[in-house]
Amino acid sequence: MASIRRTLSPYPDRSYQNGGTPFTTSPKHSTSKYSSPLPAFAAFAVRVRRLIGELFYLHRTPPRKSHNHHHSWPRIFLYRCVFFFFLGFLVGLSPFGHDHHHHHHDEEEASVNQNRDFSFEINPPPQHSNGGVVVDLKLAEVSLNAKPNFKESERFDFVPRKQLIIVTPTYNRASQAYYLNRLSQVLRLVPPPLLWIVVEMNTASFETAEILRKTGVMYRHLVCVNNSTNVKDRGVHQRNTALDHIQRHRLDGVVYFADDDNIYSLHLFHSLRDISRFGTWPVAMLAQSKNKAILEGPVCNGSRVIGWHTNEKSKRLRRFHVDMSGFAFNSTILWDPKRWKRPTSVPIRQLDSVKEGFQETTFIEQVVEDESQMEGLPPGCSRIMNWHLHLEVRHFDYPRGWLLQKNLDVVLPIK
Repeated sequence: MASIRRTLSPYPDRSYQNGGTPFTTSPKHSTSKYSSPLPAFAAFAVRVRRLIGELFYLHRTPPRKSHNHHHSWPRIFLYRCVFFFFLGFLVGLSPFGHDHHHHHHDEEEASVNQNRDFSFEINPPPQHSNGGVVVDLKLAEVSLNAKPNFKESERFDFVPRKQLIIVTPTYNRASQAYYLNRLSQVLRLVPPPLLWIVVEMNTASFETAEILRKTGVMYRHLVCVNNSTNVKDRGVHQRNTALDHIQRHRLDGVVYFADDDNIYSLHLFHSLRDISRFGTWPVAMLAQSKNKAILEGPVCNGSRVIGWHTNEKSKRLRRFHVDMSGFAFNSTILWDPKRWKRPTSVPIRQLDSVKEGFQETTFIEQVVEDESQMEGLPPGCSRIMNWHLHLEVRHFDYPRGWLLQKNLDVVLPIK
């Protein structure tokens, strides 16, 4: 009868069939920079297979009668102990099938029902000597079951700043450049958004345009074209030109009339963003013919207007005793009358037909009905935030371009 020999030899020193080994890759022949764990695992597998084969071979083959017969059974017992020790060790390491399946099912369900929260960290690109930039994008954290680490109040309660619309009428005079540059330096310090609308009469001068381009403030340079020769106050028509522009383009923000010859505190522009409909505050006024300052504006109890600072002459003539630089209002009043329940849709404009000094009160009467719709700034109206100085130098020509056409004569020669 033909016998079939097993391919696994029970002797560790016996070669495999075909004169080969089960693995031809050796660690010393590896070209990788790092050693691979496969050769070690292969050697371990060969030893296990030899051990299992030898156990089964000795178990199925009856012991031969020889002088070494008394040594075979202890050897079989030792191999069996080693075999079952490794078998128990491997069984102990492997998880139970039911728990593994249940855990895997929970992970799949969690991955479907919950949002994946992938957090990426982008490191600043390091600079190299060759001018190249390398961006290191790495996965900082991957959590399938983690909840978002932000609060809704921190993400959705952001309220953007109100836009400030500063209207400044100007005209050519000797101190115009000084006034415009002084006002622009204050506006540059105001946090955006801010739009500076500068209005000139009849034509836009090159000098004014050059100043505005260098201020660093977002601006619009407008021109008031008025063919009337009998203009009582050019500032009224210039401000109306700005109001037309705001209404036509539906600009949203707080409108403030800031003449270029006044002095303004930075705190004033921060307070303008607190205005809901109409805000007002006291203004200090000083004229050349006066030896003391005149305070004009509201008297407040908190933010509620309860009275007015004024002089005796205008006490009974004007309804609201406010300077032109002493109030501001919401721009939507100009182009959204339904929101503010205005009884008429007639455009709100300043009037040139009234006496000087009454442009403010006649304009405010179109915006609010009484003091209950006003807001006093700051609370208590106890702080002066701008000054109206009537110190204009007259009878001086405006130098064209501020350029020296020829060299000046030397007054003090160098010795």
